[in-house]
Amino acid sequence: MPKKDLAVPKNDLPKIVGFNVRQILAPLDKPHKTASGTIEVAPLVLLDVQTNAKISGSSYVFTYTPMALKSVALLVGEIEQLLLGKPLEPTELSSFLTAKFRLLGNQGLVAIAISAIDMALWDALAKFADLPLANLLGAAPKPIRIYDSLGQMSADETAEQVEISLKNGFDAFKIKAGHPDPKTDVEVVRAIKKIAGPNTWIAVDFNQAFSANEAILRMRLLDEENLAWIEEPVRAEDFEGHSFVRSSISTPVQTGENWWGIPDMNKSIAADASDFVMPDAMKIGGVSGWIKAAALAEANGLPLSSHLFGEISAHLLAASPTAHMLEWMDIAGSINTTPPTIFDGKIIAAEIAGAGLNWNEKALKQYLV
Repeated sequence: MPKKDLAVPKNDLPKIVGFNVRQILAPLDKPHKTASGTIEVAPLVLLDVQTNAKISGSSYVFTYTPMALKSVALLVGEIEQLLLGKPLEPTELSSFLTAKFRLLGNQGLVAIAISAIDMALWDALAKFADLPLANLLGAAPKPIRIYDSLGQMSADETAEQVEISLKNGFDAFKIKAGHPDPKTDVEVVRAIKKIAGPNTWIAVDFNQAFSANEAILRMRLLDEENLAWIEEPVRAEDFEGHSFVRSSISTPVQTGENWWGIPDMNKSIAADASDFVMPDAMKIGGVSGWIKAAALAEANGLPLSSHLFGEISAHLLAASPTAHMLEWMDIAGSINTTPPTIFDGKIIAAEIAGAGLNWNEKALKQYLV
């Protein structure tokens, strides 16, 4: 995943002059139910990193619960003081911040804050180079296979949603499985096939809800459905449990969205925990972390998918050698004026300078916390 050489002396790079940090509760089309809980709205921390070149870089992070919004926003705001006056060098600054927080630990809210800053810095650098982020990373925006990420619903509700998704350009789907009655998961999968066709690409997600033994028992029913993968059948950090499930079922196993950086990815790979990998840009370390993850996936022959953050993920996957699938769950569409394009089961990033985020300030004001 090579980076484009800007051929700009360090002293000529823009300098960071300030942060603009905001908290919003963005609307979702409908509540997103999983086996581990229901997401009613999208709590987002928005960041704009301002430079003396009158270029700003933007990013957002998703805190899952509104209770974490203020803490993440405050932490990002405090880090501003560490970066004022520094040149726009995302990789260097990511390493600098990681070192600053080594004793506290580079996980949880600290990791989220650093990733928010890293993604905004890369966006600013791409705008400074007047390139789409994918080009800055040595590639170019290109169509990537995409699936619509659906919540946990009944078979009838899922069928209705799939009909809408098909009209919106999707032909692949992931469902949140783990209904109280395992047979309901099978009914939902078959409802999708009835609407979209018997060979439709379908994945299921247990969202860490079960023990390894329970996941295996449930998968004995789903193994017959020719699924693309089962995602997080056990706790995310239980790499051995993932490996045990993987060795006991015929459906491929997917994991990675809850890795805190490259150390967790290394542990997962060492344990043979999954057939595929799907880092989350917010948790893997932003763009700088993703570059390392993409190289690791290539070295181990692992197909690489993304988790959430569809706008920037469309750029990151375009520059990833083993790019596989992009997950689509629209959590920032209500405030972004330059979304990627979805067509014929694929997505392509907006071919504009940056990572594809430009705020709709009028809409944004409605959702400010």
